[in-house]
Amino acid sequence: MNNCHGVYVHTNSFFRYEGDWKGGRQHGRGKLLFKDGSYYEGDFVDGEITGEGCRHWAASGNTYQGQFVLGEPHGHGVMQYGAGGRYEGAFSHGAREGHGLLVDQDKQVYEGSFHNHKKHGHGHMLFRNGDKYEGDWVLDQRQGHGVLSCADGSTYEGQWHRGVFSGEGCLTHCSGLVYNGMWINGHPAAQATRIVILGPEVMDVVQGAAITLDVQLQQEDGKVATSENGRVLGISAGVRYVQLPTYSDVSFFQVDAEHQETPIPTPFGFDCITYPLWSPESKSESTGPELRAVEESAGADPPLPSANVEPVPAGDTLRDQEDSPCGPPGGEHVPPRSHAHQRVKQGCAVFSDVLLRPAPPHYHPVLFLHSNQKVGCRSRANLETGCPPGTAQEPAGSRSDGTVRGKVLPTEELSATAAYPGEYVLMIHDATSPPFLGCPLPTAFKHLRVSAKESSQRPHTPQGGPGTPYEKQPEPCERLAH
Repeated sequence: MNNCHGVYVHTNSFFRYEGDWKGGRQHGRGKLLFKDGSYYEGDFVDGEITGEGCRHWAASGNTYQGQFVLGEPHGHGVMQYGAGGRYEGAFSHGAREGHGLLVDQDKQVYEGSFHNHKKHGHGHMLFRNGDKYEGDWVLDQRQGHGVLSCADGSTYEGQWHRGVFSGEGCLTHCSGLVYNGMWINGHPAAQATRIVILGPEVMDVVQGAAITLDVQLQQEDGKVATSENGRVLGISAGVRYVQLPTYSDVSFFQVDAEHQETPIPTPFGFDCITYPLWSPESKSESTGPELRAVEESAGADPPLPSANVEPVPAGDTLRDQEDSPCGPPGGEHVPPRSHAHQRVKQGCAVFSDVLLRPAPPHYHPVLFLHSNQKVGCRSRANLETGCPPGTAQEPAGSRSDGTVRGKVLPTEELSATAAYPGEYVLMIHDATSPPFLGCPLPTAFKHLRVSAKESSQRPHTPQGGPGTPYEKQPEPCERLAH
């Protein structure tokens, strides 16, 4: 018979055909059913599945609607996957091949080139976490050149290998930090690993003098991390914390009970407690009424400006926490826009005009005396400047065994215009938020020794460069124990 419609059950009973026949072969429209529940319905040509049709696989739950050649998806079609997801695009001999759109079971979307089922060639993808990538692919992995735009606002443009940053590339972090250089297996090859404050191990300055700190970000090998720009650094200060067996509850400053704090360890063999620096708002906002009253009664000069560092601009990518998509979870601290913070340029930063504030009202200075020291000057001026020769006398109650005595200075003897002479610590910390690659750099410390002011009769000769007057000071009549 030439053309007819009929039903044919194969001898193995696994196949059953219903449809058109021609010349003894399935030809035209028909439906081929399988015993496991799978089926094909569509065009047949000379006994072969060829043309437009629909194929369903019972085992996997996959369903394909589109073009067939010799029983396989070939040409354009849509595959709906039983496990979730779908593909629409080109097929070759049953495999995804050519241009197509794939939505996987996690709702991630890829549109681009395919080879043998895999993403291969140029394409762009939207990931489940909101990240977007556009660039080259090799066998389902990002490889070649590509641009990644992260949901948190970070972007990377450069070379990839096996799905990670590898080769030359530029990462602009959502905090504003930019690393532009070589990457190896997803890690920056010239990454900063530490903050270094340049200069002598101990910085000697005169009471009330402004300080300049040159700061570098250095790699593990000690080279400057010039590939980095925009890391946010902050500056803070501490004063040496002294505890002696004889005076176990006092230090350089005796602190009111309600303001007690945990001492901060330093690499210099002693701990410190926090100490304020000048800031642009300190005179009007940060300074307490008690200290302002002391300053006014003493006729103090206006404070010098704060650290003259580059402020974080209003339009910078270091955004307020409430409107920052890359802000850390849980309400963690985001560094404020102030002169106490600045961004690094090519691995370097300079904090200039750094000044220690006068001690806050709840810090009461304690003066420690050695038994062999001579004391005769008790005025506030001599406490600041040191004792003129020939005016000393043996302190009452001093010990002959060389132990240290302590005396709490009255409030009126507190310096109102500058920090009290003693040992301080300046700290530079990584305030980048969120931290670059999830790990902030360790804090850097600089040991600062503040000496009493020179007598007004003696010339003042700074030797440490702008803002850093290092000079040899005379021994004061009363000094702190080290």
